[in-house]
Amino acid sequence: MALASVRPAGLDDVDEIVRLQALTWRTAYAEILPAAALDRLDGPDARAAWAAAVTAGDGHHVLVATEGDWTVGFCAAGPANLDDPDAPDGRVQIASLLVEPRWGRRGHGRRLLTAIFRWLAEDGAREGVVWVPEPDVASRAFYDRVGWDSDGLVRTLDAGDREVREIRLAGALRVENRDPRRRSDLSS
Repeated sequence: MALASVRPAGLDDVDEIVRLQALTWRTAYAEILPAAALDRLDGPDARAAWAAAVTAGDGHHVLVATEGDWTVGFCAAGPANLDDPDAPDGRVQIASLLVEPRWGRRGHGRRLLTAIFRWLAEDGAREGVVWVPEPDVASRAFYDRVGWDSDGLVRTLDAGDREVREIRLAGALRVENRDPRRRSDLSS
């Protein structure tokens, strides 16, 4: 297996982030989101949004996971008060955490989450939230395995020709191990 790592994203990573998001969402959310929404994922607006995210600074972080020479996933996070003005101090939001499907089940998601938690904790964050489409059982199970649970909040987004219901998961910025099949050392 090639060397796997996580590092901060730069502007040179934007095209790969856009490609990864478009491919992953088209695979995972084809039955949740309308085709028109999925078609916009690799357009110029998406590239501009990711370039802005990569250079945002001030508590915003975008990390990429690599295996060998391949970029295989990414994670973006920042202050939760952008989405929730009543969020307590020290709360952040994971905006996106995606691993390209062909690179799944190799620990990249856990490495990304562990790394983003470290960066956010250095900024003073103590807890986080993430919004997940209700039918996305894989993402919900991933966050459950690291100790995040539903906090009871839901929202419904207008996705064009349908609505998408999302649930909010919340937890501490540490990676727990709720899966007894996995080893207890989660730092890798």
